[in-house]
Amino acid sequence: MANSKQVAGLVGPTLLAMLASECPLVQPHLYDAQIPPVVYLSGVVMFVGGLAVVRAHNRWRRDWTVLVTVSGWFGVLLGLFRMFAAGQYQRGSANTSAATFMVLEGILFAAAIVMTFKAYSRDKA
Repeated sequence: MANSKQVAGLVGPTLLAMLASECPLVQPHLYDAQIPPVVYLSGVVMFVGGLAVVRAHNRWRRDWTVLVTVSGWFGVLLGLFRMFAAGQYQRGSANTSAATFMVLEGILFAAAIVMTFKAYSRDKA
């Protein structure tokens, strides 16, 4: 559990900050002018971050710690997609509505809140 809390203490707040800053209400035109090299570079960063999480925490339990593992695998897969299909990802995100982004980011935001809360809460004695 200590390892889960340590990794969630990094992943949760990082996801919260990323999702809040990417929200269409905060930056409505963030994804309008993406170019494939930037999408590729963000994919590399996402892949490395996701791989680091998976290497440090690859546990499949039926509790909140599975969110840490799933977030790592999500980063690996999305990073690979952005690396190998940067142009397709860029076109797809340009054609996706703000409402769709907000729903997806809302789901991820809820998972990040749970991870952050669990990581920084005290253990029951």
